[in-house]
Amino acid sequence: MLPTEKEFIEAAIKHKVLSFGSFTLKSGRQSPYFFNAGNFNTGESLATISKLYAKTILESGVEFDVIFGPAYKGIPLAASVSIALSQLQDSSASNSHDSSATKKNPYPFAFDRKEAKTHGEGGMIVGSSIENKRVLIIDDVITAGTAITNSFELIKNNGGIPVAVVVAIDRQEIASAELSNTSAIQQVYQKFGIPVYPIVKLDTIIEFLSSSDSEFNHFLPTIQEYRNKYAC
Repeated sequence: MLPTEKEFIEAAIKHKVLSFGSFTLKSGRQSPYFFNAGNFNTGESLATISKLYAKTILESGVEFDVIFGPAYKGIPLAASVSIALSQLQDSSASNSHDSSATKKNPYPFAFDRKEAKTHGEGGMIVGSSIENKRVLIIDDVITAGTAITNSFELIKNNGGIPVAVVVAIDRQEIASAELSNTSAIQQVYQKFGIPVYPIVKLDTIIEFLSSSDSEFNHFLPTIQEYRNKYAC
């Protein structure tokens, strides 16, 4: 388990973003765990999660021009990840002894409205222009892939070029009974040809619970049973 993964899981549990119990998902499945990025609702927690998103982005090596956060949960994520990337960039520059300074990336970001605005700047996109830009989509989790499909189409319709998606968790489960061996993340790649980079996978969460004295260790058998039932 990487330090970034461990830090993410600890922060998610601390802020009740990652909960254990019995939860009914939109798919109708009964899940023993639930991830709610909306509970990253303080400056402290948002600073932590955005830093881990930023590190995952940099480690992926993906090249992009604009960060895009789909409404609503993706909006604070896009803004805070943009800040975190800028801070990591400044920190890296200050620690470098290379006198040939490279051009700084301003890390622009954008997000969408649920309804188009007909006055003022108008349109569906708020923030930086995405026209003819390589767009990196930031989201919390992919379950069925519906939100990513909507974001992909919105970006394309506004002249942008989707290049990748970064999410908090890869649930590592089949997206539907019809595609029994394909996860939602795999579907995104097959459908759109763009990679999805998660901060952690379900297997990492299982590893964390197995190797720690967490109060949630007793959920391990149920989580492993769920993993085996819906594994892809």
